[in-house]
Amino acid sequence: MKKSDKVLLISLVLLLMIGVVICYYWDKVDEGQNDDMKPQVTVVNDFQECLSAGYSIQESYPRQCQTPDGRTFVEDIGNEVEKADLIRISSPRPNDSISSPIKITGEARGFWFFEASFPIRIYDADDKELGVAIAQAQGEWMTNDFVPFEAVLGFEVPTTAKGTLVLQKDNPSGLPEKDDQLIVPINFSSGADTQIVSLYYYNPDKDIDEHGNVKCSKDGLVSVSRSIPSGTNAIRDAITLLIKGELTAEEKASGLTTEFPLKGFSLKNTDLKNGVLTLTFDDLEGRTVGGACRVGVLWAQIEATTKQFSEVKEVKMMPEELFQP
Repeated sequence: MKKSDKVLLISLVLLLMIGVVICYYWDKVDEGQNDDMKPQVTVVNDFQECLSAGYSIQESYPRQCQTPDGRTFVEDIGNEVEKADLIRISSPRPNDSISSPIKITGEARGFWFFEASFPIRIYDADDKELGVAIAQAQGEWMTNDFVPFEAVLGFEVPTTAKGTLVLQKDNPSGLPEKDDQLIVPINFSSGADTQIVSLYYYNPDKDIDEHGNVKCSKDGLVSVSRSIPSGTNAIRDAITLLIKGELTAEEKASGLTTEFPLKGFSLKNTDLKNGVLTLTFDDLEGRTVGGACRVGVLWAQIEATTKQFSEVKEVKMMPEELFQP
């Protein structure tokens, strides 16, 4: 073979190899571009993940979420639908975020109660019981009709994000076949989104003089802890909670009392200037007036609750007619 032929052959082989390399390279580039153009698939295993991914929601009850690949996830609302003719919960609703204490309201058939009450328990996602409260009928319970109920449930700090409220039918017989319950899934509010404040209520047993008389003084004030949203007007939120007068069963059992809530009494405005806090209230029915001991304790509760905030040095309440003997 001539030398020129050898050079030509080697050149052709090299060109062929370079062509193969170039084709392979462009094939990979094209493949990568196609991968980039493919829709990113979000891993979805439950309703909440489907909702967070922004997929289609069917506004049925319970709600349903459908993924692009045709899977459907149904929102967990406990057994609310199945128990709707026996007991109904108004607040909190299934999957609401809650913090301690939580006020629970609703209505149940009279036979759900015994002696005008039934128990409510709260569990974390590991089935650890965090607290219990007794719901009280807000009307005549010896009926087959629906009767309103209320309860205030305080509970331990949860270690899971989700939990369950269980509203149990009171069953004095102890017979398993007469047991029943409403199961309500809930979410626990993140501690990062809340702050703890103190509310001051009154225990007359801690306010006794040497003759055994109640002094109606600040000595009987006892603080309880509550959580409020962070980043808001903490003074306003604390007073608003205080005058709701929501004590847990355990707090009441310890001797704490309060006349709050007062019908027609509400906080309208807070104004803090140079350490002086002015609280403006509505008292539509004059419930803050009458009885030196009584109004003195009500005033003391509000004042002590506001003065936990270091910036408050003095408290004024408006109109001036409020809390007069």
